[in-house]
Amino acid sequence: MKSKKGKYLIVGVIFTLLGIFLSPLIFNTSSSALYLQADTKKENSPAKNQAIGLEQAFLEVFDSVSPSVVSIATEKTVKFKNNPFQDPFFDPFMGRGQGQEFKQKQSGLGSGVILNDEGYILTNEHVIADMDKLTVRLKNKKTFEAKVIGFDQTMDLALLKIKPSPDLVPAVLGDSSKIHVGSWAIAIGAPLGFEQSFTVGVVSAVARGGIDSSGVGYIQTDAAINQGNSGGPLLNINGEVIGINRMIASQSGGSVGIGFAIPINDAKKIVEELKNNGKVKRSWLGVSLGKVSEEDVRDLKLKDAKGAVVKQIFEGSPAAAAGIVIQDVIIKVGEKDVEIPEDLINYVKEQKIGKKLEMKIMRKGQIIITLVTTGERPF
Repeated sequence: MKSKKGKYLIVGVIFTLLGIFLSPLIFNTSSSALYLQADTKKENSPAKNQAIGLEQAFLEVFDSVSPSVVSIATEKTVKFKNNPFQDPFFDPFMGRGQGQEFKQKQSGLGSGVILNDEGYILTNEHVIADMDKLTVRLKNKKTFEAKVIGFDQTMDLALLKIKPSPDLVPAVLGDSSKIHVGSWAIAIGAPLGFEQSFTVGVVSAVARGGIDSSGVGYIQTDAAINQGNSGGPLLNINGEVIGINRMIASQSGGSVGIGFAIPINDAKKIVEELKNNGKVKRSWLGVSLGKVSEEDVRDLKLKDAKGAVVKQIFEGSPAAAAGIVIQDVIIKVGEKDVEIPEDLINYVKEQKIGKKLEMKIMRKGQIIITLVTTGERPF
């Protein structure tokens, strides 16, 4: 009996020990065990699948277009003199050398778009203006020294060229006339120096005019645009360039969701002229224009608030030669009715230099007809 009890005791001890060692494996409720027990066959909802599809679309745009977006590092040397009126007490040389000329390097960073495998790159004129050295950096970190082929201050566009390379991936240019409010708007650039940044928004407005004297009807977007995005592309959901990011409206200096891009259809015309001539020859009247206000309607005896008010006349300009004066309101040019200043600006810049244009003007309540011969814009 004792031997049997001993055997039972030994067997019991063995099973007890096995239970102690095996229980963590059998009853483990750790996160890894839960993960293994999760239902991996659960299907996503239609809404989630749609979101995943959109996420994939954005990824495809970035993967295909980002190699076409470059960073443009700029550098120039500025000269200055130390202050001759500074307090000698704070001058370690006790005033010696005051008024000496010094040199200091200034740098900046913008963005650009590769146009073709010949090495042509499009950016903003203000990115490269007055710079001594331009260095283009590709997504793969390879760098090239760039030269300026031409620029246009009016449209704020510049054409650069780097050495042709197998690393160059040209962007696909789209049709900016096909976009509309609510279209996807995607930007890639180097905001505040953060290269290859990708932001997404929508087209907030098209043909937004009255912002400057260029006559451009800008694409407005709420995609995050900041300093350093200048010259980079605004894209549609197909990854086609629909605009060149130019500026933002902001009280803080940072993005508040009001960015403006030059429509690519306008930019294409400028690129060809810059490539062929190094500059854009544009017809010019020599006036600064403003919108007709309610006060103008009253003070200038107008019927309505349509037209373009002459605010300034450049000396020796075609407008001055034609007898146009300040506060004239131009209401028609050729066969084109002028309702806002952009109507006149865009009409004139499409005309050949030296063409005679008939203008209908309201001057103190009277209609005047005059002829103006367009000149070449000197700046």
